[in-house]
Order: sequence, then C-alpha cells, then structure tokens
Amino acid sequence: MSMSISQSLLPEFDHEMATTRKVLERVPEDRPDYRPHEKSMTIARLAGHLTDIPWWAVATLTRDDYDMQPPGGAPRERYVMTTREALLARFDTEVGAARAALAAASDAALMKPWTLKHGGHAIFSMPRASVLRSFVLNHNVHHRAQLGVYLRLNDIPVPSIYGPSADEGGR
Repeated sequence: MSMSISQSLLPEFDHEMATTRKVLERVPEDRPDYRPHEKSMTIARLAGHLTDIPWWAVATLTRDDYDMQPPGGAPRERYVMTTREALLARFDTEVGAARAALAAASDAALMKPWTLKHGGHAIFSMPRASVLRSFVLNHNVHHRAQLGVYLRLNDIPVPSIYGPSADEGGR
C-alpha cells in the first residue's frame, strides 16, 4: 500500500514548523523595529510573517485561489509581533490548523490546481501539493533563514536547524 501525498508531506511539515518555532522563541521583544537594511522587514514583521505562512497552507487547502489584493476588498492583515508569547501562541494556532487541513487532504484535493492572484490577475497556478512545498514550506525556510541572520547580527544565539549551529554544538 502506498503512502498518501499528505502523509508524505506531514513529517517535513512537522520538522520545519518545529524548527521555525525554535527560531521564533529567540526573537527579542526589546527591538521590534530592528532591520539590517532599510529595504528589509523589521524583526517584528519578519517574525509575524513566519507566523502568517502556515495560514497559507489552510488557504491553499480550503480555497481554489487567493487574491492578495482583492479588487474592491481589503487584503488580509499582516501580523506583526508585539510580544513573543503572543507570537508563539498565534504560530501554534496557525500550525495546528495547517496540520489538520493537510492531514485531512486527499490525494485528489492535493493535485487540484490552486491559483495565487494579485488585484484579480493570476500570479501562478499549480497543484496544491506543489504550492505546499514551494509557497508554504520553502517560503518558510527562506524567511526563517533571514530571521537567523537577524538573530546573529543581534548577538542572539542561533539554534541548530539542520545540524549544529555555531552557537549549539558547532565550531
């Protein structure tokens, strides 16, 4: 008997979300406006963005499309960290909802196309399984790495992610 697509994605999802939570646990509350460059997100917004990303899994699995700037409507509010406790509570809630949606998804549903739009115009359309791998998991890894750099630049120990970090068991 073969494994379902959702069952094959769940271990990766669980690993990446647990690792992201370890990084979020270290976000400083005392410098929410820190950014390494004027074009960079603030640390509070970047941490909030990592908390928003699991929501995209739910949107991917429960809708046929999503418009980031819906014509005639308001975009989804972007989360900005206020306290670490609130950040982690929101992250845990979003991850729980995303995991439940993924665990319940059939192979047929995961192969159904999903479209990201902006202002009514399609940006891309892919099978939901591909969206989960790229737009959710890879997107999460990308921004988690950025947050790791922010931590390093603020002399905050970076946790081990795929192996020892310089702060945890590395050289």
